[in-house]
Formats: sequence, C-alpha cells, structure tokens
Amino acid sequence: MLWFGCLYIPWLTMGCIQSITCKSRIKRENIVVYDVSATIDPSPTVIEESSPIVLRYKTPYFKASARVVMPPVPRNETWVVGWIQACTQMEFYNTYSDIGMSSWELPDLREGRVKAISDSDGVSYPWYGNTTETVTLAGPTSKVSRFSVSMNDNFYPSVTWAVPVSDSTLPLLTRIKRDQSFSTWLVALNTATKEKILLQTIKWRMRVDVEVDPGQPLGRRARLVGRAQQDQPRILTRMEPIPANALVKPNANDAQVLMWRPKRGQPVVVIPPK
Repeated sequence: MLWFGCLYIPWLTMGCIQSITCKSRIKRENIVVYDVSATIDPSPTVIEESSPIVLRYKTPYFKASARVVMPPVPRNETWVVGWIQACTQMEFYNTYSDIGMSSWELPDLREGRVKAISDSDGVSYPWYGNTTETVTLAGPTSKVSRFSVSMNDNFYPSVTWAVPVSDSTLPLLTRIKRDQSFSTWLVALNTATKEKILLQTIKWRMRVDVEVDPGQPLGRRARLVGRAQQDQPRILTRMEPIPANALVKPNANDAQVLMWRPKRGQPVVVIPPK
C-alpha cells in the first residue's frame, strides 16, 4: 500500500509500477502513472505483391499504453491526458536498378532545421489521435479519476514497381530501405493555460529492408532481408522535452516530399509537401 502526497492508493504495489510521476503543479494532489507498456509486435514485416502497379508492405505494430490516476480537477479547468508523437529521423529509399532512386523526405528534418516533426493525425494537434489516445477531464470533478490511454502505429505504404517519373510500366524496383525513429510522450495538458506535465517518454525505431528481383513473376519478386524482428522500444527513466515544432502543424504526412534522384541529372520533385 502506497501513499503519494495526499493520494492514497491501496491497490498499487511496487511490483506493478513502471513509472510514477508526482508533480505539484496541480496544487492539491499528484498524478500517478503506472503499468506503462511499449512494445513492437515480434512478427516480421509482411510483403504484398497482389498489384501489378505497386508493392505494398505492412510492418509490425508499435503499441504503447499506460494507466493514469488523475487528481480532482478544479472548476473552470480542463485537462487532456494522452500521447504525443514526433518523427525524429527518416530515411526511406526505393532503388530502381542502376537508374536512380525515389525517396520520401522531410526536408526540414533532413537539413537539421528542426529536431522533430509532429506525427499527429493531422486533426487532433498536438495529440497522436483522439480516440483511445486521449482522455479529457473537465472540472469540477470531486473524485480521483482512473483511466487508460493507448496508441498504436505501423507503416503500410505502396511503392511503384516502375520508375515513378516514367510513363513505362516496366518493373525496375530492386530495393526498399527504410529507417525511421520516433519519440512518444505521455502528457497532461491544461487546455486553457497550455501548461504541460510530461509523464513519460518512449523512443522507438522501425527498419525495413526488402530486396526485389523485378525479372521474377508477380508474387515472387520481393523478399525481406536483414532483421526479422524490430528492436523493442525504450521507456526512458528521465523525461525528454518536446520540441516546440513537434506540437504544431505540419505533421509528418503533410511535410514529406517524394523525390526522384536519378544516377545522372538533377533531382525531381514527384510529390510536393502538402
């Protein structure tokens, strides 16, 4: 049985505590976080070759969850507790024989102008989403609130068999390499004052390496090489601050640009940022 400030939780034992954050910013009581979980499914990336136009692949899911004990919320205050995620590094190259490669890029991140880019759903800024990812508590509440928040993420893109700047449909794709890193935060946010209490920081990475033989029949061209399983996420023991630009537009989907980088000649913008 544990006491945290003036919040008594008889059912919480040391064996189940992943993270406990006790801050006095909510003056009357503390916020307690426990049963923090962050995993990537152990299954390998799945390659799909059903389309004559594109190869698709589906990576295993990153999943994060936590249980939260929130103190009573005063009158005229509203708090949102949930997950915020940002992309901190991205390499995504698709090689087409000896002709060149296409690449999805985040120019500001690639050139070091920012440290991270929001990975919000594009609607619920700064949150990753607004279903299981967040809980909203509007005051006044007279009792302690107990709830869970969870999120999941994976990649399921399409890559053209043919060179994306060509009118030809001849399959020339020979390699797909992707390496992307994220920081994910559990945060309590006062919607009026914008005060943020960081409760947990998680770091994770997803890597994909696919070899393609375009001369093979459809359905037998691609194979996964390298790792069959991803490295598991790291739940940090110390809070990591959220870069300011990771809380606002644009999100990674809107900021990314598809480039064609030929072996010879100048790069071409295939799909500009939104």
